[in-house]
Amino acid sequence: MENKFLKIDDKTIEKRDPMAVIDPLWWKVNIYGSKEDYEKDLQSFSIQQRAVFAVMWYMSEVKNGGHYQFYTNATGIVWRDAQEGFGLIGIREGKKIIAESALRFGAPPSFDRLERENQLDLINESFKDSDRLFYKLDSETDLVERIADYITANPSPFYFEGEVKIPSYQ
Repeated sequence: MENKFLKIDDKTIEKRDPMAVIDPLWWKVNIYGSKEDYEKDLQSFSIQQRAVFAVMWYMSEVKNGGHYQFYTNATGIVWRDAQEGFGLIGIREGKKIIAESALRFGAPPSFDRLERENQLDLINESFKDSDRLFYKLDSETDLVERIADYITANPSPFYFEGEVKIPSYQ
């Protein structure tokens, strides 16, 4: 690992690339550990950064393998932040899709991956209808563009300047 200086400023935000804007979170926030570790890593970031980070993880996982994949992978730890993130960004349908998929667990999905997988085993849910709703939303709405609109309209919570540890091959 090596230290890399990152600066997220107006110049970065003007490029309208949400992934570039949340780059510091990709390197600093551990989604593979406990909920406590996740929360600790997020302490230095704004609610807005957290929201976009979670929404981007959610979208990536659901586009790749659906809600079942999202919930069974470590990324499922961001489910509540993604739900709230869609609301914050103003994409109500995205918030609703996550909320409805989460209700199927009977109790809120666990933030612990193993417990969440056990919950899924008990409910035997495929989430195919949630997947269809998300894919429809994604085909009718340029979600990345909407996220970029949100960031551009609210730039200051996304500013970042500092060092992050990245793999040396980066």
